Amino acid sequence: MTTPVHRSPKAWLAWLLVPAGLLLFVGANVHLVYVAVQSQPDCVDHLKAPVEGEGYRAAKSAC
Repeated sequence: MTTPVHRSPKAWLAWLLVPAGLLLFVGANVHLVYVAVQSQPDCVDHLKAPVEGEGYRAAKSAC
């Protein structure tokens, strides 16, 4: 016969907290991916030609 395994009375807490922490971690990462995919910034006014002056010049314009 095998002898029964004696566990700490608080062992159930670890079995509850570890999966909860993993679910929280996965959920946060899924949320970050969702927000990154769904957010598309509008076009920003920028200089089209490489002229010195005030404003921004896009490396490669998507507009």
